[in-house]
Amino acid sequence: MITSGPARPASQVTLKTVFTVCFGVLAVTALVFFLLRTQLAVTLSLGAGMLAVAMNHAVEALTRRGLPRKIAVPAVVVSLLALTAGLSVMLIPPVASQAKALFAAAPTLWQKLQQTRLFLALDARFDLTEQLRQAVPAAAGAVAPVLTAIGGMLSAMAGLVTLLLLAIFMLLFGRDLVLAMLAEASPPNRRRYERVVEKVYGSVGGYVGGLIGICSINATLTTVFLAIMGMPFFLPLGIMSGASSAIPYAGPLVAGSSITLLSLITGGPLKALATGIYFILYGQLEGSVLSPLIFRHTVHVNPLITTLAILFMAEFMGLPGAIIAVPAAATAQIVIREILSLRKEQDEDLQR
Repeated sequence: MITSGPARPASQVTLKTVFTVCFGVLAVTALVFFLLRTQLAVTLSLGAGMLAVAMNHAVEALTRRGLPRKIAVPAVVVSLLALTAGLSVMLIPPVASQAKALFAAAPTLWQKLQQTRLFLALDARFDLTEQLRQAVPAAAGAVAPVLTAIGGMLSAMAGLVTLLLLAIFMLLFGRDLVLAMLAEASPPNRRRYERVVEKVYGSVGGYVGGLIGICSINATLTTVFLAIMGMPFFLPLGIMSGASSAIPYAGPLVAGSSITLLSLITGGPLKALATGIYFILYGQLEGSVLSPLIFRHTVHVNPLITTLAILFMAEFMGLPGAIIAVPAAATAQIVIREILSLRKEQDEDLQR
């Protein structure tokens, strides 16, 4: 007589589960591949989105004062274009002139740097001259530097125009698109999605507006200080210092060190000491007063998370990635908190 053994439990892995997992892996792989192949488009889209959010805050400020949105949007766009054009007319000629002079003086400045005690000491210890010579690619002279510079300027101008046009289109049509997407969700989920969008909107808009303010303050104070110190090329250096505030921690450190070194070459140890003291004091002002005052109601990201976000985003997208790292980290933090809050609510419902 044949006796049957214990019945095997039915497999929990169904064919549908296998296909779902495989499809998920393929979708993630395709998404990563797509992002890697379209880094420029992703960078411009994210930058335009941040700019559009900041512009929409200005639009809402006008609508709260009774101005219809269909008038407030063109008013903000025209004001932004007029401000950009005005600043370009005032700043581009002197900045271009000083930048050209700086480029022409670069070989002389390099020779002066090689004669400083600091460079001589480092060269004797680490053989800097030979290492720098080896670091220069052999094919560097194959392309004319002037053509390279012109191509870079044209690419930057095209990128700025594209960024501005994308931001204007997002300002005009993005709000209706987001509302239409939220309307497709179920009522319980819709409230949660609206809360996430509202938090991200406030965080990103406050960050961009505050960042523009901090960069402007940095550029203005540094330009005035360098002009008082008699520093040549003070306009491009001041603008570079202001732009460095877009990258927290690392940006101001690199800009301050570079300008201090240039001050040592062109003005001697006393001017370099004064420049170094200025950047130390301004760093304390920006880190301890300006940033907490401007960002206290918007971005609340741990400095360690900020540093890691800058590191990974810079590796992925270069300099633009480092600039958008903080709002990206803030957005991820908001989304993760909402997911954890949802899990907590689900656990509490199960316990009841």
